[in-house]
Amino acid sequence: MEFGELVEAIRAVEKLKGRNDKVRMLAAIFSALDPGEAALVARLITGRVFPEYSEVSVGVGWASVRDALGMVDAVSTLFPHAQRVSVGELVETLQKISRTASRRKKVSYLFSLFSRLSREEREYLLRILFGEVRIGASTGLVLEAIAEAAGCELGVVRRAYMYLSDIGDVAEIALREGCEGLRRVRIQLFRPVKPMLAAMAYSFREILGEHGGKTSLEYKYDGVRVQIHKSGDKVKVFSRRLSDITGYVPEAVELAARIKAEEAILDGEAVGVEAGRPVAFQEVSRRIRRKRERERFIARIPLHVYLFDLLYLDGEDFTLKQYRERRRVLEEIAPRENLARMRIVDSLVDAEDFYRSAVGEGHEGVVAKRLSGLYEPGIRGKHWLKLKASETVDCVIVAAEWGHGRRRGWLSDYHLAVYDDENDRFLRVGKTYKGLTDAEFEEMTRRLLELKVAEKGYVVYVKPQIVVEVEYAEIQRSPRYESGYALRFARIKRIRWDKRPEDATTLRELEERYRRQRFKKTPGVTP
Repeated sequence: MEFGELVEAIRAVEKLKGRNDKVRMLAAIFSALDPGEAALVARLITGRVFPEYSEVSVGVGWASVRDALGMVDAVSTLFPHAQRVSVGELVETLQKISRTASRRKKVSYLFSLFSRLSREEREYLLRILFGEVRIGASTGLVLEAIAEAAGCELGVVRRAYMYLSDIGDVAEIALREGCEGLRRVRIQLFRPVKPMLAAMAYSFREILGEHGGKTSLEYKYDGVRVQIHKSGDKVKVFSRRLSDITGYVPEAVELAARIKAEEAILDGEAVGVEAGRPVAFQEVSRRIRRKRERERFIARIPLHVYLFDLLYLDGEDFTLKQYRERRRVLEEIAPRENLARMRIVDSLVDAEDFYRSAVGEGHEGVVAKRLSGLYEPGIRGKHWLKLKASETVDCVIVAAEWGHGRRRGWLSDYHLAVYDDENDRFLRVGKTYKGLTDAEFEEMTRRLLELKVAEKGYVVYVKPQIVVEVEYAEIQRSPRYESGYALRFARIKRIRWDKRPEDATTLRELEERYRRQRFKKTPGVTP
């Protein structure tokens, strides 16, 4: 498939309003491709070049793109017509760019590629490079299209995606091996799966009602999510973003050696501890982010790993087992001191007592788990419900403004957005400059400039990559922002380097919070 043909298809999908129409058109595109091309196209449509579990990136910033485009403009009269570039050639060139450390060579490769593309093709390539394809084709919608193209049940496709953690691999297997190939996909050692997530709850009455009057409560730890894979003496540890962080968490590696199993995949949280109390998440996340200071942080901030789930054990897939069984076996194979604190409750009194213990010991709150629930990788459903001590939302920074006065030289006024997962876009809900230290302002400025896609006046627009946890006083209706909502008195509580932009609070979640907030203001009315 030529890249120009893909751009035409993307434009056509972008113009469609109905979800079903988009699915049908994408399915027709996939049906016309060979399996290898389908993998590349599935990734490109969702704004990726490499598999989601890959730690490789193209590694180009706005400055390199600007220089390459300037070179193209300078010679455009010599090459007035675009040339044919296949999707495979385009991805191969981007792979070459990712493998070179030389900025000069990166610009040269970009120039070579840009000079062969039409202006419109360059625009869509830039949208792909900067994660801004945003054609209303969310991952869920593309999975529906793959299912239709392969003639498979959507549930089969989604389950394979949970295990494979890459939409390109799903597309390739679906078109090469069909439904049977997807059904054969299972959890694999040393291939990280997307962690299961918890939906927000607002009361224990709601939780017990949802879980049939009885639930398992666990402390909600404020640390780094770890997925531990073990086979004999070989151990790898993956982060929430599926990155290999084995070298940063020796405590998790040491714990793996004490697990009573030959092979296992375990889910847990690594929490920084000082004087018996958990330390701030920001301190723990620095250990993972700063390679040059790794040894110093490892020595200064010891971690304690709490295990709360079991995904795989000695050849058996435990994601297909109920939570009560997963927890029972986990207690048999893991050291007691490394188990997340848990209590099964069937009354409001017991639930509130356990919650007070969690908060009193310095933790965020609790997670309630349905006793009969399966482990669903990547799913934020009601099998797991979280109840936190403070009202926060996770927002993505989509732009920032240059500061003035004491904040001069820093990008310090951040445009905050939530994720509209129905239409695969980020919608703004406000701005804030509050909550960060001077050191965090400096680091944030450096990171945002690396993600810059445009600059207009004092506003720098960035690739939506950085997630921040935001405290607020109230959610208000607002015509000022495209989301229709605004966060009143927003303040950044912490930077969530461990989260992906798609992990941000969704527009639907924000709408539900607004609705419940209104109930709270009405005497005698409960949500």
